[in-house]
Amino acid sequence: MKAIRWSIPLAIFVILLAFLWVGLGRDPREVPSPLIGKPAPAFALTELHQPSRTLSNSDLKGKVWLLNVWASWCVSCREEHPLLMQLAASKAVLIYGLDYKDDPNAGRTWLTQNGNPYTASIVDRDGRVGIDYGVYGVPETFVVDKEGVIRYKQIGPLSLTSLQQKIGSAVRFSCC
Repeated sequence: MKAIRWSIPLAIFVILLAFLWVGLGRDPREVPSPLIGKPAPAFALTELHQPSRTLSNSDLKGKVWLLNVWASWCVSCREEHPLLMQLAASKAVLIYGLDYKDDPNAGRTWLTQNGNPYTASIVDRDGRVGIDYGVYGVPETFVVDKEGVIRYKQIGPLSLTSLQQKIGSAVRFSCC
């Protein structure tokens, strides 16, 4: 009876320790998204620089593209912005911006001051499209293939490593 009394708590402790060990070994930026491998949620939003024009994901079918969720108030967006500028200059992939829960005037000013890497940026002032995409916060970046299927989601600012390894491989996989 004494053996059972000590073995049950010990077994529970070992199981909890195993969960902790697995959890600590994971990259916190790689949160599994239920959208990976599924069609990108539909949207139709006005363009930041041309408010009379609307852009929808159906306009992007047949193209591999990135959706970068950003905002003028986002400190981490400043960190990744130089990499987005380099990526845009390389013309390796089309980059579309989703100005998330931001004042459009502030977004336009921010891009004027820091450079505009986006083919177009759309305004999600109330955050509804961000909710559809499962956005935790800004910045986040999605790779969408020619069929409109999400192939990768990056939470947090892009780094040179994530751009080269994760985004680059997802873009190559999606285009070829």
